[in-house]
Amino acid sequence: MTLGRSRRIERAARIMLSSPVQNLLRALAFVVVIYFAATAGFVAAGWSLGDAAYMVVVTIFAVGYNEVRPIDTPWLRAITTATIVLGCTGMIILTGALVQVFAHYQLRSLLGIERMQSQIERLQDHAIICGLGRIGSQLAKELAAARLPFIIVERSADKIAEARAFGYLALAADATDEASLKQAGIERARVLATVLPDDANNVFITLSARNLNPRIEIIARGEAPSTEGKLIHAGADKVVLPTHIGAERIAEMILYPSTARFLGESAQLRDLKRGLNEFGLELEAVTVSAESALAGETVGEAERRGRGGFFIVQIDRGGEPGACTQCFVHPGEDVKIEAGDTVVLVIRGSRVAAGAVCTAPRPAGRGYTVRH
Repeated sequence: MTLGRSRRIERAARIMLSSPVQNLLRALAFVVVIYFAATAGFVAAGWSLGDAAYMVVVTIFAVGYNEVRPIDTPWLRAITTATIVLGCTGMIILTGALVQVFAHYQLRSLLGIERMQSQIERLQDHAIICGLGRIGSQLAKELAAARLPFIIVERSADKIAEARAFGYLALAADATDEASLKQAGIERARVLATVLPDDANNVFITLSARNLNPRIEIIARGEAPSTEGKLIHAGADKVVLPTHIGAERIAEMILYPSTARFLGESAQLRDLKRGLNEFGLELEAVTVSAESALAGETVGEAERRGRGGFFIVQIDRGGEPGACTQCFVHPGEDVKIEAGDTVVLVIRGSRVAAGAVCTAPRPAGRGYTVRH
């Protein structure tokens, strides 16, 4: 059975078997009412309670035994006729409700719905990922590596199969439907990330999520820059523009080509970089060229040029970045920066703006003598 066919069966089951237990209880209540009413009618005609109860049982079950007593009065015939019509109808409905209950739970077991629903109900302070495209897939991978509980809401059968193949908890549903968000446990979730490639859907999901859980943190993806304001207005706490981030990252790679070589294989430096990120700071390294405006300036002059956007924590001089022959850790303001130095910066503003300061050319007419 393909996943697409399973989803169609599951959807039909939810519609046709929406409340099988309730149907069973209603049918049982109907039969019980008919049973006691008919028994009371026969007792009122002068029958004993035992004869009356027995007569009703053989009648509503359509067994066909002989009458316990003669049915020879209009009252008895009316009671018997009503018992046959209503009682047999009630038993048919009751039998159908029983079959419905068995079919419902067997179907849920076959499709794994019960197990998945049980897993969803156990989620607490989890993340909800709406959409499993390129960004959603990478996000799920990162959250799985961090062992943060999450659930994916995706309507594509192929992507659901892919997610489950990786062992992710995935709900085959439309995230724009509030019922789907409720099924994903949005009332108990800590954060929701809507990363669909459609801005309109992301806005709609943000509105629904904020209405269902005013305390949840919502991170939304936007394609067009003009969508950012709409998402914030809809209730998103943070908006991510992948195109903008990609362009900014490429600019940073151009401005800070020495960072990767400086960090190298050092796990300690990478941990330091991640720790600084938590405080909104960035660790970058830039090699000062002879044409740079920073060449020949002191650390204090360079930091003042950056207007507080960065401060210099280390200067590597000679050799490759991270393997210098002379190293200035926490250099004073009077330490001069020379051409060829690798300057390690802690940036607290825009990385692009800080990089522009570091790569700015020397003003015309200002020379620099390289020391030997």
